[in-house]
Amino acid sequence: MSKLTVVIITGALLLGTTGIAVAADDENTRKTKETVAMSQQVYEKLTEIQELIEAKDYASAQRLIEELKEKKGLTPYEFAQLWNITGYSYYLQERYGDAIKAYDQVMAQPDLPEALMLSTLKTKAQLQFTQEDYTGALTTVRQLIKVVPEPSADVLMLEGQALFQLTRYDEALIPIKTAIDMYRSSGQIPKENWLLLLRVIYFEQKDYESMIGVVKELLVYYPKDTYILTLAGIYSELGETKKQLVLTEVLYEKGYLNTASNITNLANLYLLHGLPYKAAVLLEKEMNANIVDANERNLRLLSQSWYQAREDQKAVPPLQRAAEISNDGELYIRLAQAYINLEEWDEAAKAVRQGLKLGGLKRDDTANIMLGMALFNQKRLEQARNAFAQAAKDSRSKRAATQWIAYVDSEVKRRELMQQEAPEYQARERDALENVIDTQD
Repeated sequence: MSKLTVVIITGALLLGTTGIAVAADDENTRKTKETVAMSQQVYEKLTEIQELIEAKDYASAQRLIEELKEKKGLTPYEFAQLWNITGYSYYLQERYGDAIKAYDQVMAQPDLPEALMLSTLKTKAQLQFTQEDYTGALTTVRQLIKVVPEPSADVLMLEGQALFQLTRYDEALIPIKTAIDMYRSSGQIPKENWLLLLRVIYFEQKDYESMIGVVKELLVYYPKDTYILTLAGIYSELGETKKQLVLTEVLYEKGYLNTASNITNLANLYLLHGLPYKAAVLLEKEMNANIVDANERNLRLLSQSWYQAREDQKAVPPLQRAAEISNDGELYIRLAQAYINLEEWDEAAKAVRQGLKLGGLKRDDTANIMLGMALFNQKRLEQARNAFAQAAKDSRSKRAATQWIAYVDSEVKRRELMQQEAPEYQARERDALENVIDTQD
């Protein structure tokens, strides 16, 4: 709030005694009319009062105001200025309720000059905004609009702001857009906070298409990287994630995205658009720089990125850390799958067993199938058969588990046959027939 209300006293007044305006068109029916004027004595007192207020000697200023009110013969205009400066004093003391009452007294005076009337109503509306009395502010602003034949853009914005605060967004759009268009048509750049208010209204209405135009205008007139990020967010809401990715990547490369949430958001966008390697490299770099926390969620995202990039070996360490941090059985099952992909059967079996031990798995039967496979590939056939037998108890895995059991049983038999000892060869004693044959020879 500026010193506008006080400037009226010191800069826009006619000094001297009350003047008389004479209607020159009809000398026989002369009419007199009191012009806007105040006596020299009142002017000097008001100047003294203002100096006390500026010096923050509010008590002395108020005492002089009360004394001046007792002076006989004060004009309505002089009374209006007394209440005007009283309101200003209360405002500086942050006595906003009393200030509003003082400005109401200004408006109660007859034949107020238009300039004083307009400034008083505008000041009162601003005070009501300060007190969050948006209904009262709207009433005051609309009273002001009735007085002014062509309200300025600033006045229309006050009306729009009041309606916005009352969540009457459809109504608020009319004066706000009108005020902005008035600025544009006069060759002026719309104020930044006006465009921001328009953007928020479109957001509340979920009118993201209209938001794009406003944000682009903000970028032209008030270029800030936050607006690029906002634009990326709008494209996300509209499902135009490719545009969102392009904008977000540009911001990151320029060094403006340095928070963990923004970086993980970019990593997810990379994954969404089939760029898992870029996601993994990004996350690993920022984790090493301690920008992105190596917590369970982010480690899982890193592991997923390496896995989708077909870098199974690199996917294992972050998943191992995530599983250890969370003690989540399901994560150990995912870890076991990674080990199976790498044919690291012993580690796979350990991970599955830990997952089963922790419990809370979505599919115990699937975990037991994995355990059986890991054990089978280590030639631990009996243990593998037990794992498949556990899986067969669930109807969803019964068929696959039964087939595995049959295969394991066949391998057990084959192993047993391979392990059987061949009979030892013993030389036969020569029988009588062989002796006869030899004799004949």
